[in-house]
Amino acid sequence: MIRERIADNVYWFQSEIYAQVTAGAIIGSEWAVLVDTLVVPDETLEMRAYIEENLGLRVRYIINTIYHADHTFGNSFFPGAVVIGHTLTRQLMKEHNYEALESTRKHDASFKRVQVVLPGITFDSGTLSLQIGKRHIKVFPTPGSSPDGISVLVREDRVLFAGDAFMPLPLIVEGEVDELSETIRRIGRMSLENIVQGHGDVVLRGEIDQAVKSNLDYLGALKKAAKTAAKKKDPMPVLEEMTVEACGKSRVLLGGLVAELHQRNLSVLYRREKEALEAES
Repeated sequence: MIRERIADNVYWFQSEIYAQVTAGAIIGSEWAVLVDTLVVPDETLEMRAYIEENLGLRVRYIINTIYHADHTFGNSFFPGAVVIGHTLTRQLMKEHNYEALESTRKHDASFKRVQVVLPGITFDSGTLSLQIGKRHIKVFPTPGSSPDGISVLVREDRVLFAGDAFMPLPLIVEGEVDELSETIRRIGRMSLENIVQGHGDVVLRGEIDQAVKSNLDYLGALKKAAKTAAKKKDPMPVLEEMTVEACGKSRVLLGGLVAELHQRNLSVLYRREKEALEAES
């Protein structure tokens, strides 16, 4: 696990094992708030040990930015903590995460220690606010990558834990490309110091404008390619030509995972465009 303090009493953690997934901690004088957990049990336990032993605090709240197992499986390692999430996060965790955990346990015995812990506090829209010491935390929906996506702003430090709404390669497999584009634009207008991505490294203030542009350009290129392919009798040449590099991203991002993620994006978006054309005819 990689750990870094990115503002006074605001910490970032990144997995060294699984997809560079991230988590965060906002520290008060008596307790802490986590934003997500790390999927690998030993890494979440390492994160807990740092907070409890080095900082001398207990975790009172965990905010899950999305229902995905890589952000939520560590919830159970913080007994007594109240989990906060979107109403859809609770629903989707119930539908998917118990089965996902059983499947994971068959391949990795370390996950026998994991339990699914659902959000106990949920909200649908607007803003949920917390205060920890002198810091104010705003939690609000950021859909597009997933319908349950939320982000967490540490107002005084202008640090945004964006979850999967902001990543080195935007994902729209479960979401909508136009909705995600609007979410990314909204994030770009927030005058932030740091963006903590759901996966990958922290985006610093001087990098934010370019990161926003890069993600919007990628989604635009992806949408254009899918529309073009959907109109062709033989779409394969267009789809094969639209590599991750052709859409403006490097395939080395996220340890090389982005090439596969890009193909999933392109396949899903092409299918949607094809179905839309068929529905019109």
